[in-house]
Amino acid sequence: MKFHAQVEVTHLPGVLDPQGATVERALPALGYTNVHDVRIGKSIRLTVEAPDAVAAAAQVDEMCRRLLANPVIEAFTVEVVAAEPAAP
Repeated sequence: MKFHAQVEVTHLPGVLDPQGATVERALPALGYTNVHDVRIGKSIRLTVEAPDAVAAAAQVDEMCRRLLANPVIEAFTVEVVAAEPAAP
């Protein structure tokens, strides 16, 4: 069965985020003076074939730990949904 996985990768709290800091400094010039704590991350979408959603999530979790995220400075979340309806 195919599953769509959505991975969100962000910096861990306390890790410097220069890109987020740059955006946060630039927003007031555009009139957005009420924005704080800007953090920039990355979003990864992929399709995985697995016997069930639990197995798909486990595969994607392993991919994140081994390649997609740096566990020393980044956190990640994984969301998995069926890509096609299950056969009757």
